[in-house]
Amino acid sequence: MFATHMKKFLDQMGIHFSWFMAAIAFLVIFFSSASLATPGILMVEITKDLGWSIGDVSLAIGVLFLTVALAAPFGAALMAIIGLTKVVVVSGGLVILGLATLNLAFEKWHLLVGIGFFLGLSSGVLGLGFAATLATRWFDQRRGLVLGILASAFAAGQLVLIPLIAWIVETHGWRYGVYPPSIGCFICIVLFLLFGRNWPSELGLCSYGGEKNSNDEQPVGRENPFSKSLSVLTSSAKHPGFWLLASTFFICGLTSNGLISQHFIPFCADINIGIVVASSYLALMGVFNFLGATSSGWLTDRFNNYNLLAIYYGFRGLSLVYLPYSSLDAFSLSLWAIFFGFDFIATIPPTARLSASFFGKIDGPIAFSWIFASHQLGAAAAAYGAGEARDAILSYGPIFVTAGIACFMATGLLVVFKSYGTKLARE
Repeated sequence: MFATHMKKFLDQMGIHFSWFMAAIAFLVIFFSSASLATPGILMVEITKDLGWSIGDVSLAIGVLFLTVALAAPFGAALMAIIGLTKVVVVSGGLVILGLATLNLAFEKWHLLVGIGFFLGLSSGVLGLGFAATLATRWFDQRRGLVLGILASAFAAGQLVLIPLIAWIVETHGWRYGVYPPSIGCFICIVLFLLFGRNWPSELGLCSYGGEKNSNDEQPVGRENPFSKSLSVLTSSAKHPGFWLLASTFFICGLTSNGLISQHFIPFCADINIGIVVASSYLALMGVFNFLGATSSGWLTDRFNNYNLLAIYYGFRGLSLVYLPYSSLDAFSLSLWAIFFGFDFIATIPPTARLSASFFGKIDGPIAFSWIFASHQLGAAAAAYGAGEARDAILSYGPIFVTAGIACFMATGLLVVFKSYGTKLARE
């Protein structure tokens, strides 16, 4: 009922309902992804308060990304079976439960449950498959742009809220830092319950820029999401493009969510930069991430996606190698934040679009969720490995350089594959 009234109102304004779906999806990803960044913001304060090491907290974060990797492929299949709204409700509820567990933690295993299991499962159920599914179902035209906007929400949620959470932590203590993403996720649950729809046809619409085609749509059904996801994996794994995207996206997760999102603030603490100042650099990254990801979506619709990805990974590698050897003053860190922010999540639109071109409108988002699982395995490796390495060598410098070299390897893979892969894409 509420969605119907909203559609009528938007029709009067000359706005397609697809854009409203994209807007509330942006909020869902924004607040859900902010929950993933919260443990990294709290890491230093938790170690001070409870006497634990960086490695103790990073272990829970590593388990978080491992859980995401295991759950993400089935989340996209779950959307295909039970619908977007129910998945958003489940994911949001798990975020609230996980952050509540973190808020009450006083034993190390509490972090494994709250951060590692509940937050990991919530993000895995939603994942990037949510953005890919919504953009694929609701947009024929401007799909790359929408993927770019939703991709920017994924990083912006992790970065833009950081100053607020950091201020709360410094003013009231780390246990209060969980409230902003919890409240945001509750609001998103309400919005999707009132207005969310699975397909444009449920409101008598075509997708934006598309023509009505019943073959493109699947009604919510009773098919087992696990068997559906595994069947898509079996078929897509025969395609060489799947392994290219999975391997490069592993490097993407290792260098972004796993390393920078979780360890930049501890890195700043090592060089005597406080949590609020450090979070301001991440906020600056968030601003330029939005510009970079949106621009990437626009470019994805117009230029060769292999070329774009090769450039993105090359520039990311340069920025990671530069960071530990910069002067580490306000100017150099701000310059790095702008540079890395443009590139932080720009890889998502071309990767998702290549997945859709390889595997189709229905199976493409599910295949992309398996590729996203590889991304989160990379994040898990960096989240845990960087913490352990830092405790061992008392420096993040060699870790950043190693991550930069991995990005150069991704660029090399894309250059080698390009001549063969472009023949396979149905663009």
